[in-house]
Amino acid sequence: MEYIYASLLLHSAGKEISEESLKRVLEAAGIPIDEVRVKMIVTALKEVNIADVIRQATGFAPAVAIQPAAATPVQAQTKPPEEKKEEEKKEEVGEEAIAEGISALFG
Repeated sequence: MEYIYASLLLHSAGKEISEESLKRVLEAAGIPIDEVRVKMIVTALKEVNIADVIRQATGFAPAVAIQPAAATPVQAQTKPPEEKKEEEKKEEVGEEAIAEGISALFG
């Protein structure tokens, strides 16, 4: 579970979930690092939109939305149509892959 928690911590901080960053978080917490588990978590989460998974699991959006610091309220509210299409494509492929990836993590 510590590996998942570390990944969620990186996500909430707006950092990339990479092997190196995950190892640094685990080391800072004093958790022994298993290289295979680190690679497995990073690989499993590469195609997963964590914000969507959290929203689906809880029924609401995370309290902290990651926005560029300089964005004005108008910019934060508007979203180009192309981004919506990309999200829809990811969602189609993602739900089954998410379930398989997460179940593989827990055996």
